[in-house]
Amino acid sequence: MTTTVWVPRDAGALSLGAEATAWAIAREAAARGLDVTIRRNGSRGLYWLEPLVEVATPAGRVAYGPVTAAEVPGLFDAGFLDGCAHRLGHGPTERIPWLASQQRLCCARIGVIAPADVREYEAQGGLAGLRRALGLPPAEIVRAVSESGLRGRGGAAFPAGRKWRTVLEQEAPQKYIACNADEGDSGTFADRLLLEGDPLAVIEGMVIAGLAVGATQGYLYLRIEYPQARRALDEAIAAARAAGLLGDDILGSGRSFELEVRLGAGAYICGEETSMLESLEGRRGEVRVRPPLPAVRGLFGLPTVVNNVVTCASVPAILAHGASWYRDYGCGESRGTLPLQLGGNVRRGGLVERAFGLTLRELIEDYGGGTASGRPVRAVQIGGPLGAWLPPALLDTPVDYEALAAAGAPLGHGGIVVFDDTVDLAAMARFAFAFCAHESCGKCTPCRIGSTRGVELLDRIRAGTDTEVALERLAALCDTLRQASLCGLGGMTPNPVESALRHFPEDFRARS
Repeated sequence: MTTTVWVPRDAGALSLGAEATAWAIAREAAARGLDVTIRRNGSRGLYWLEPLVEVATPAGRVAYGPVTAAEVPGLFDAGFLDGCAHRLGHGPTERIPWLASQQRLCCARIGVIAPADVREYEAQGGLAGLRRALGLPPAEIVRAVSESGLRGRGGAAFPAGRKWRTVLEQEAPQKYIACNADEGDSGTFADRLLLEGDPLAVIEGMVIAGLAVGATQGYLYLRIEYPQARRALDEAIAAARAAGLLGDDILGSGRSFELEVRLGAGAYICGEETSMLESLEGRRGEVRVRPPLPAVRGLFGLPTVVNNVVTCASVPAILAHGASWYRDYGCGESRGTLPLQLGGNVRRGGLVERAFGLTLRELIEDYGGGTASGRPVRAVQIGGPLGAWLPPALLDTPVDYEALAAAGAPLGHGGIVVFDDTVDLAAMARFAFAFCAHESCGKCTPCRIGSTRGVELLDRIRAGTDTEVALERLAALCDTLRQASLCGLGGMTPNPVESALRHFPEDFRARS
């Protein structure tokens, strides 16, 4: 009898030795004359257990991890192919507490299926949303997304249905769907996990968006630093086309939609939607002045829906189960779930998909297990390198858009990075300015020049040179950046600086 063993092949697991582990399992099985099929999946997001190997048993999959190549012979000796106990064993995968307590809607299939297997995808609930969408008028699809409360998961949190409706209402010879997969924030990896573990969900979401607004062409803008995601996408797009999910006759409906992957060249600014559109058109990634909005005049001057990967991957479940089902998750104006990415100085880092409303403390202590160093948490940065810093006193803040914004920490793409009490917040504030200076597209003066001046001012403050004058100028500079920058890069740079000054003023005293 053949035993199936699952070994992830996403970039995170590969960086931790998953390829060597897969080869070791194949060699050991051959040496022992055992019939083993190795299948490759995406990571489930439990990164402290990677490489996480799963064995298919009659009772379900059983997990072992972290499994290095050197551990493989011992696993065979212990009978892991039958799901037997071992010190690396975690029992049935779905019962691992860290995973079992999540509410995986968007990420339900990552780690469960082979990324480009359409039959497995459909068996796990995929395509139900697309099939329903094919039977609805475009306005009804848009209404479902609007009533679900889905907001863009890329950072701005703009209501997805409102953007779709604007594109639907435009009269144009061609419309486009652009998926922004230029995931550049430090501490974020949800887009990559989805693209490497369940790319068919992103494809399905883009096709549904095309049906909703009358677009027949889609582009997925992928950062060049994600080669494994590119391979997974190429395989999934080919499989989707072969299964009739793309092309001139989607599932025999007579409707059409085509999809191409385009690579970005590593510019952080292209995470901003108008810069991404400039890059897609073959020009330098540079912010456009708005209005007009991309929904009115976007790619090639035509109406364009721009959503990020998580937004696109959330759409199929909404169409499959209904808007009210999705709205039942979450709280206030933050509906549904969000894949939170927990990293930094934590014992258990990885992907946590939960409905809006859990607290930062629950995330860091219950899921993260506290700091990896064992030292106290001193600061948490939320929303990427331009996100705000929060102190331990604010860890009971709920994770939702409004509550975090009220605390001065926009949620952004859902990256949560933890630091212990050795962190220097003045150095982190300086980094924010240096990062902005390095990544600025250069179009607007506040961002291009202001970020460099910010580095200089913080160097003076930390050196104790005219500190009070420098602090006054720093406050004025932050106000100028926020009010006058053309896009979020310059406009958000004050977030980490001002929050660090507000919550950790002692770090800005002169160094002896």
